[in-house]
Amino acid sequence: MNTAALAMPTKRDYSLIGRDARLAVESGLAAAEWYHTDIPRKQMKELMKRSDGPAIRDTAIWLGSMVLFAGLGITFWGTWVCVPFFLAYGVLYGSASDSRWHECGHGTAFKTRWMNDAVYEIACFMIMRNPVTWRWSHTRHHTDTVIVGRDPEIAVMRPPDLLRVVLNFFGILDVWHALNDLVRNTFGVISAEEKTFIPEQEQPRAIRIARIWSAIYAVTIALSIYIGSVLPLVLIGLPRLYGAWHHVLTGLLQHGGLADNVTDHRLNSRTVLMNPVSRFIYWNMNYHVEHHMFPMVPYHALPQLHAMIRHDLPAANPSILHAYREMVPAFLRQLRNEDYFLKRELPPTAKPYREEFHSERMAAAAE
Repeated sequence: MNTAALAMPTKRDYSLIGRDARLAVESGLAAAEWYHTDIPRKQMKELMKRSDGPAIRDTAIWLGSMVLFAGLGITFWGTWVCVPFFLAYGVLYGSASDSRWHECGHGTAFKTRWMNDAVYEIACFMIMRNPVTWRWSHTRHHTDTVIVGRDPEIAVMRPPDLLRVVLNFFGILDVWHALNDLVRNTFGVISAEEKTFIPEQEQPRAIRIARIWSAIYAVTIALSIYIGSVLPLVLIGLPRLYGAWHHVLTGLLQHGGLADNVTDHRLNSRTVLMNPVSRFIYWNMNYHVEHHMFPMVPYHALPQLHAMIRHDLPAANPSILHAYREMVPAFLRQLRNEDYFLKRELPPTAKPYREEFHSERMAAAAE
């Protein structure tokens, strides 16, 4: 064994079929036991109670607002007056859909299963994420949160690609990759990485849905050409670009700049206190440490969960701006040193971290 070679830092391999994927399994980081704050069973049971009421209310506001803004945009189409209406429509289409597919994918937003499934399918179409692929991808994300080589949903890799981050505020790269996946799946091809987390029996459904979506986009494009207007595309498809900024703004905060290859969500996830509008669009996913610790707690109960366990968590960032002021410098430092990360400080009332870092566990696995 060349110990000098082991001591040399190596670039992270984010491929799900690469070196770090193998080392994560060998070191015990894959499907590991995660830390959870202790909550009495009775209180946990109350928190996990599902209810249709809050999600029906919020979904009616969400979709109703989309209809209203779309109607006003169409009414004033051809004038500058339509712009603010379509901008609002775009955020509800291209950003609010991100949190809706997420929560309904967990099956916790509604008590009634078909309601979760219906909103999940609609939101997945809006955000351009195949509902089969992303259901299983997100399962892996929760099992192996920010474990290099295992988590397929790491938004900012190290060293950070800051150009990609900026472009994704306009949905550019995400949509490009989504279209590539859509075309590939439409032609019946499931990638090698997708095969690592999508069960074989679910793969035909992923292909079938891709073909349905391709047909919808084809009809929308054909209609735009037929009537000589981009209006149909402004309503279906393009909002994923011009309305993406809010879900990227909030999504980067989930894990950006924090530790990877650890089994304590207090180290790799961030809770941020947000204004009511952002919380509605984001469906309370700003309580992200809490969500990862207890993913079966419905979104509407996360503020209550936060109040119950905050004695064991790092202090929440008091605003989006405050969180960016700590995260952006961390990204800049990671350009020079990809092993740098922000360590969250715990209050005196918290239990200590369980720290298992890449350099120790991966080196042990390599031996």
